[in-house]
Amino acid sequence: MARIKGAMMTRKRRKKTLKLAKGYWGSKSKHFKMAKEQVMKSGNYAFVGRKQKKRDFRSLWITRINAACRAEGVNYSTFMNGLKKSGIELNRKMLSEMAIHDPKSFSALVETAKNAAK
Repeated sequence: MARIKGAMMTRKRRKKTLKLAKGYWGSKSKHFKMAKEQVMKSGNYAFVGRKQKKRDFRSLWITRINAACRAEGVNYSTFMNGLKKSGIELNRKMLSEMAIHDPKSFSALVETAKNAAK
């Protein structure tokens, strides 16, 4: 039986990696060995970045809610405690959007939270 060489699959695999490395600086986009290392590292950065994005957005929403609450004369923790006690279950993203786009309804929520926290 004749021996089958792997030239086609090797070339395919290398082309795929080099395509992913397109736009990288210097020989990282030209040489397979360096491109492979950089593509692996880029994948790790992308994985970590997807997790960090969630953290960053949550902290942004909390900052916005806190700023809107302080304008109403109550701090963030008291506001969230009051919402929990009054049984209002809105996530921080929606609270942040309300604080920006619908201040009247947000101030009504703040009053509800104040009354529940007492």
